[in-house]
Amino acid sequence: MKIVALDIGTVRIGIATSDIMEIIASAYETYRRKNESADVLYIANLVRNLDAGLVVIGLPLKMDGSEGQSVQMAKRFGSLLEKEISVPVCYQDERLSTVSAERVLIESGMRREKRKEKIDSLAATFILQTYLDKKKNLKV
Repeated sequence: MKIVALDIGTVRIGIATSDIMEIIASAYETYRRKNESADVLYIANLVRNLDAGLVVIGLPLKMDGSEGQSVQMAKRFGSLLEKEISVPVCYQDERLSTVSAERVLIESGMRREKRKEKIDSLAATFILQTYLDKKKNLKV
């Protein structure tokens, strides 16, 4: 089944998708947020249009594992999204996903303006690939 992953930010939501074999995560797009209800509807429609069977939302835990305001925002978004879609929503620790994404973009020589456009969807890709790898290792 196809899986959609979200990196929820205050300004943008990074979106990534998996292949139907659930092996590889790919950046899909970066959505610029408007307001909570419009954002939830946009993502719900996207999940339906992609025929996804699961949504993985990144949980931005603090380095010590504790939850902050960003975690609450991600969980609230997930709760609202679950009311709009018929597929499950789960959460994946996303510590350092944005840092990793930025490092990859810098090492590729991408200019700062262009990095802003790509970093969120790439962070969502890291979140989803982590989820896929963890799931695969549990099956072995």
